[in-house]
Amino acid sequence: MSTNAFSIIKRPLVTEKNTSHLNQNVYTFEVDSRAKKNQIAKAVETAFKVKVIDVHTINCRGRQHRTGQFLSKVDHFKKALVKLADGHKIKIFEGA
Repeated sequence: MSTNAFSIIKRPLVTEKNTSHLNQNVYTFEVDSRAKKNQIAKAVETAFKVKVIDVHTINCRGRQHRTGQFLSKVDHFKKALVKLADGHKIKIFEGA
C-alpha cells in the first residue's frame, strides 16, 4: 500500500451526525480499507498540518438501495473518526 497521505484518505464524510461531532473536535473521513490507525493519523497530520490525538475506525458494510424497480449497491468502506488536539481545526469541514 502506498504511504501517500491522499492515497490513504479518500474523502471527508460530511453528514448531519458527523457535523455534530465537530464541537468535540472529531472529524470523519473515508479511508483506504487496508490502512491502519497509525497510518491514518500520520496521513491526516501531513495532509492538513494538524495534531491528531486519537483515531477510531469502523468497517461499514455495503447495502442495497432501491430506486423504483432498480437495485443499486453501496460498496463496503472504512470510516475513520479522527480526534484533533485543542486549537487545531480542518478548514474543509468549517466551510471556508
